[in-house]
Amino acid sequence: MRDTSRHDAWGDGDAYDAYMGRWSRRVAPLFLDWLATPPQAEWLEVGCGTGALSRTIVERCDPKHLVAIEPSAGFIARARANVADDRVEFRVGDAQALDLETASRDAIVSGLVLNFVPDKVRALSEMKRVARAGAVIAFYVWDYAGGGLEFLRWFWRVATALDPDAAELTENRRFPFATASGLTALATDAGLSTVECIPVEVATTFKDFDDYWTPFTLGAGPAPGYCRSLAPDARERLQQGLRDSLPRDADGRIPLSARAWAVRALAR
Repeated sequence: MRDTSRHDAWGDGDAYDAYMGRWSRRVAPLFLDWLATPPQAEWLEVGCGTGALSRTIVERCDPKHLVAIEPSAGFIARARANVADDRVEFRVGDAQALDLETASRDAIVSGLVLNFVPDKVRALSEMKRVARAGAVIAFYVWDYAGGGLEFLRWFWRVATALDPDAAELTENRRFPFATASGLTALATDAGLSTVECIPVEVATTFKDFDDYWTPFTLGAGPAPGYCRSLAPDARERLQQGLRDSLPRDADGRIPLSARAWAVRALAR
């Protein structure tokens, strides 16, 4: 059995931006528009990554203040560079032990993070603790269980055909709870109320094969971590298999899509 966690390389903000951050930026505005949070709220973002959701909160929601936490110092450095706003405070922190006062935030959000937190109910319970009564608590994760990330589904389809053991690393196997019912259950188990869950879909169109392939060579995330771990000849076979398999438009673009599940709830 492989150690799946050794491929979860989340330290390089530039590599993450190329791999996943650019698609998170497309989901963020749709997610925030759905929340419809009043202006001048005091926000907490749990797991800010390189700042995709943070920047969108600043641009669309007129926050009074935003605390954004993230366990990776490398990601925090990139987020600070991406979001230069005096209302935003970036901190290194743990979702399972939030260093914030009880009942101190009006809106608490998390994007593409919960599946990597070991104790998910504890993290959501911590968000509830920090929330004021009636505050919105919301998060989104990719539809891993349903194969909602087409660019990842293609990657693993070719990878597992070449290396059956790679199936142990696929996100649908590692994150089976990433479904509408599974995520709703997590929120309910954490004591949140008025739980809603919707799909959020965005286009993930790659301009050419290099635009698709290069992020997988940078090591940030499970699939890129696996790709980087391969011997050069095995990596070349994977690259060629993908080049031969992916759908293309007449102009060479690779038209794919991505689906996330978004959950919104209230603190009691």
